[in-house]
Amino acid sequence: MLFVNLIYLFLIIELQNFLRTHKNNMKKKAKHIFEGNQENDTDLKAVYTKVFITEGDMKDVNQEHEIQQIDDAFKKRKTQDKPIQCNDIFTELRKNDEEKIVLTKGVAGIGKTVSVQKFILDWAEGNTNQDIDCVFLLPFREINMIKDREVNLHEFLLKFYPLLKNLGKSKLYEECKLAFIFDGLDESQLPLNFKSETLDTVQERASLDVLFTSLVKGTLLPSALVWVTSRPAAANQIPRRCVGLFTEVRGFTDQQKEEYFRKRITDESLASRIISHIKTSRSLFIICHIPVFCWITATVLQDILIGNNAENISTTVTEMYIHFLLIQMNMKNQKYDGKEQRQRTKLLHSNRKMILKLAKLAFKQLEKEKIVFYEEDLEECGIDVSKGTEFTGMIAEIFKKENGLYETKVFCFVHLSVQEFLAAVHVFLCYLKKNMRELSFFFEHSQTTARQKLQVFFRNVTFHDLTKRATEKAMQSKRGHLDLFLRFLMGLSLKSSQNLLKGLITHSKDTSVSIRKISVHIKKLQKNKISDETSVNLFYCLLELKDHSFYEEIKSYFSSDEHPGRNLSSSMCTVMTYILLMSEMVLEEFNPKRFTSSSPNFKRLIPAVRCCRKALFDGCGLDETCCETVSLALQLSNSHLTELDLSSNNLQDSGVKLLYDGLKGPHCRLNILRFASHIHRITIRGVPM
Repeated sequence: MLFVNLIYLFLIIELQNFLRTHKNNMKKKAKHIFEGNQENDTDLKAVYTKVFITEGDMKDVNQEHEIQQIDDAFKKRKTQDKPIQCNDIFTELRKNDEEKIVLTKGVAGIGKTVSVQKFILDWAEGNTNQDIDCVFLLPFREINMIKDREVNLHEFLLKFYPLLKNLGKSKLYEECKLAFIFDGLDESQLPLNFKSETLDTVQERASLDVLFTSLVKGTLLPSALVWVTSRPAAANQIPRRCVGLFTEVRGFTDQQKEEYFRKRITDESLASRIISHIKTSRSLFIICHIPVFCWITATVLQDILIGNNAENISTTVTEMYIHFLLIQMNMKNQKYDGKEQRQRTKLLHSNRKMILKLAKLAFKQLEKEKIVFYEEDLEECGIDVSKGTEFTGMIAEIFKKENGLYETKVFCFVHLSVQEFLAAVHVFLCYLKKNMRELSFFFEHSQTTARQKLQVFFRNVTFHDLTKRATEKAMQSKRGHLDLFLRFLMGLSLKSSQNLLKGLITHSKDTSVSIRKISVHIKKLQKNKISDETSVNLFYCLLELKDHSFYEEIKSYFSSDEHPGRNLSSSMCTVMTYILLMSEMVLEEFNPKRFTSSSPNFKRLIPAVRCCRKALFDGCGLDETCCETVSLALQLSNSHLTELDLSSNNLQDSGVKLLYDGLKGPHCRLNILRFASHIHRITIRGVPM
């Protein structure tokens, strides 16, 4: 008996030693965040800014474009959705159903992985979630390395955490509270067959697909906590029945954007100048709700303003990314060539070969909708990973290299948008060279043409022809993976962009005629029946072309009483609402009947209640779903709405209840609400409003 007790005591000590060492290792891993410099990563705590995470609804999964994440007002949000801190993820799960998993979605760069990292760091430092004994982080890009093997749970974890081999027959799986975090479901190469067999014990061997699905279904280690993160389009691979808590990372609020820049840039005066510039740029301020865009914007504007080059300050997202490329190339030159080269043309010329190879890689992988690459993918584009400091420098600045399992190298661009930008550079350069093979992606119907005819055809292709086809391709994409690429392609056509790229571009092209045609074509499309996502993306394309006429036209509708009773297209109504929400305008009165007579379009315009003092939506065919948007607007801290007419609509009791939730909010300023033909003064908490 004494011998048995000694063995048990030894196992307990062994387990405690592992847990302590594992926690320290996880703390070291989570302490720093990659911000474009692998030799000197940034301290997570120094720049960490909370992102906006809310509880969502699984029915919304896979309903949005990947890149163009429209403002919350365009999506149906339940008013009871509440912000959730990343450290409270499992606390919230327990309130719902502890036997199920947490699924978190969000577009690339929105803050999913950083939120996971912050959760791990706070746990490892002993600040939160101390009821969890052990957290295992398992990125899908590394799981892909061993996807074809059969293992049991212990063998699987050993691949990632070799220290487990010292545990022997410990009680880790029986007596410890474990949390498994699977990051990046969208990168998974597993079949994810949830109808297949399941595992019940940690000793059973099976494929990684069966092992993962068994953990998610709760048949394997039912007491374990499981958290899966994913980009939106892949989130629906997890069955609803397995999800106890569904959350969405929505990025930075306006206040959090400012907080990030002030943390990232220690010079208060410089930070204020950058924030001021971003607020005046129609494109930049909106796109900075994605944290990675904030990092790129801060990098570029800091460099420009410190160098007192305010006259060169970027006004389009495309120009911002060209400056970002230049900054990164200069950093690479300083580190690996030992010299600084601020002359733009020489800088691009000296790095031209490698940039062209990376641009080709970016486009080839974008065609396949891939954001993670392996050595064979690079070799196809003429990139030899094994030699040369030139490529080493590129990796450090715009490319990320990670050592996966078995020393396998995994590559990706520092952000998906950098891949899309370089892909657009590749296509634009192919257009200049009339490279028919690369451009055939946009002219698929011509691939059956005889080679000689095809060559003649491509010699006559104008930039307008190319962008027209690229626009069609982007509109056909269900996930919107070409949306941002299209905006970059438009932006590269400008003379200002081509001037910035001298040294990379051997000869420029006068595209002024094509640009005028493109602008006309986009405005025609806006008058057709197209999706809301496409409407907003095409609006951004015009801004990248520095064509603000459509913006000014829409904006003039708010201030002019001329031509009442316009019948705007659904697309124009979408853009009108978007412009209103993104500007700082506050209208005294908003009457949707001045712009359209269509009930579906009235619903598109309902988010405008956030931006006016008096809203007249009487007899607009609204239903209870519109009340969600109104209720949310009433609860905003900067709510302006004081008078609202919702009479002669089919709101139902459920809609009225949603409105009541909004009226109870501490920020509600509404004092007149019309439901029918009478004015009702509302009393909330005994106080007349």
